[in-house]
Amino acid sequence: MDDTESKIYAWAKEYAQNNDLKLNPDYDIVVLAIKGLAQNKKEYGIQYCGCREVTGNKEKDKDIICPCVHRNLDIRKKGSCLCGLFVK
Repeated sequence: MDDTESKIYAWAKEYAQNNDLKLNPDYDIVVLAIKGLAQNKKEYGIQYCGCREVTGNKEKDKDIICPCVHRNLDIRKKGSCLCGLFVK
């Protein structure tokens, strides 16, 4: 992992612990999600979810900043957020 990915991983791990969640036990899914977040952070300067489409409209895209507003609903419905980074 590069420095941006390492920082996002540390953030995600702490976020999960503080919010009664877990990181996905499938390491490959975690790495893929972290890489998507890091790429969007490098490209847009914001940690947009890698599994959601960035439109370029900051008002519309505010709902897809990780952890996105869809996270709780996705986890309740499917047991994980859309990208699979967080699980219950």
